[in-house]
Amino acid sequence: MDREPAVAGRFYPARARVLAEKVASLLGERPGGLPSAEPARAVIGVLAPHAGYVYSGPVAGATFARVAVPERAVVMCPNHTGRGEPVSLWPEGAWVTPLGRVALDAELTQDLSGCPLVAPDRDAHRFEHALEVQLPFLQRRRPDVSIAALCLAHLRFEECQVLGEALAGAVRRRPALLVASSDMSHYLPARVARAKDERALERFLALDPRGLYEVVQREDISMCGFIPATVMLVASLALGATRAELVRYGHSGEASGDDSAVVGYAGALVY
Repeated sequence: MDREPAVAGRFYPARARVLAEKVASLLGERPGGLPSAEPARAVIGVLAPHAGYVYSGPVAGATFARVAVPERAVVMCPNHTGRGEPVSLWPEGAWVTPLGRVALDAELTQDLSGCPLVAPDRDAHRFEHALEVQLPFLQRRRPDVSIAALCLAHLRFEECQVLGEALAGAVRRRPALLVASSDMSHYLPARVARAKDERALERFLALDPRGLYEVVQREDISMCGFIPATVMLVASLALGATRAELVRYGHSGEASGDDSAVVGYAGALVY
């Protein structure tokens, strides 16, 4: 059974041509479909936001423009709906966007299903936007990309470690890009949001998964995808990560004109 789009026409355009043009523009592609001027590089992991493209699209586009997307990706998102299993793995069938079908990588999915924390489950994914909005960027950068799809509820740090190490083991066997979907602080004045987000990003950029987990918890930073980000950092370190880079930071007030209550967005790469 394929996973049909849940938020096309709301978070991003529902018409294929319009969506393709929008994503190309956000990626900074030049006329004629030529790649952006930014050089694409092989990376281990990506942190990218997941709001409507009018708000977070510029940050996501600037980030994915820097990435040479391989043939496989593991895309992890937070569970906003509360449905399904705590660590929910989409078990079979492609993911559909207006740009076409994104194949599920059956072998990578099977490897991930061997982790005792992971459960095959469609319910957590059915109405979740945070993974879906990443796919058009991946499709535009690599039309034949296949994915494994994880939706994560709250986990203890020790569970993040177990999952991240299992993820690294699967990716050693079948190399894949790790994508962690997350927005940053929610509904705070822009100045306050940036200050809080800088504290979380400091730990992310230091490749410090425990530090990221703890500062988000301790300082009540409303980074909705800090669990996927923590898992991604654990896996990246196990895969030999040596540095991380912030590509762009922004917030919703840049689009709305209202800085009184914004959502923060960050795009970062792990090498």
